[in-house]
Amino acid sequence: MTKIKLIAADLDDTILSRDRIITRRVKDAVAAVRAAGVHFTVSTGRMFSAAAHFARQLDIELPLITYQGALVKNSLSDEVLRYRPLPQVYARELITRVHQLGYHMNGYLEDRLLVERDDELGRRYAANNGVEMVVVGDFNEYFHDDPTKLVVIAEEQQVTQLLAELAPTYQGKVHLSKSLPGYLEFSHIQATKGDALAYLARYFGVPTEEVMAIGDSYNDMEMLQYAGVGVAVANARDDVKLIADYVTSQSYGDGVVEALEKYVLNSPVHD
Repeated sequence: MTKIKLIAADLDDTILSRDRIITRRVKDAVAAVRAAGVHFTVSTGRMFSAAAHFARQLDIELPLITYQGALVKNSLSDEVLRYRPLPQVYARELITRVHQLGYHMNGYLEDRLLVERDDELGRRYAANNGVEMVVVGDFNEYFHDDPTKLVVIAEEQQVTQLLAELAPTYQGKVHLSKSLPGYLEFSHIQATKGDALAYLARYFGVPTEEVMAIGDSYNDMEMLQYAGVGVAVANARDDVKLIADYVTSQSYGDGVVEALEKYVLNSPVHD
């Protein structure tokens, strides 16, 4: 079996439990992997500040993949290693289209959560991510710099329909991806978890075949396809399971532990 030297794992519905916490079992497994000399980091759609909160719990002292890969930033020094914001020309078009539909939209710039108006969806998102929400009004008037990314929050059926509508127009221009069922994310064409993981592998000098990625959702597919070993946890979407090299029998953080035991550790991690 190829020796794994770099691991990137998604946070929501992967490392995190249903209650959005990191269990002791996961912490112990990650500590064991790090003690074995393996680089372990998180790869998430979350903001850097929100990802750093969990990285500290895991004692991660590596660059974190955040904003779906738009920002790769060191967890300790805050050094920005890679930044790919959404070009403003596309951002303005997408904002205008979402305005027509009346859906809620989040914007991000300088690691701040921005909203156009104070509403329940924005407040809930901010609370779930442990960040402050800043109301800035019309995004097309506010953004004078390229936003890090944009996220539409709506019913899953609405998000799926919007994705189907926009995908042909923005193919090769903007990366469109569903993260959670009712979230549609717009980012730079190179702002994917796969591109960011490939960058980190080069940064650490680790060949692709010695990289493992673990995830559950559509926005994890690029990194699972890039990695030498792509792992889907048991609660992953069916499309994600289809492209994975291995599907765990356990869900959420327990699935992550299962993958670490199978590919890196020689002994099981107990509660």
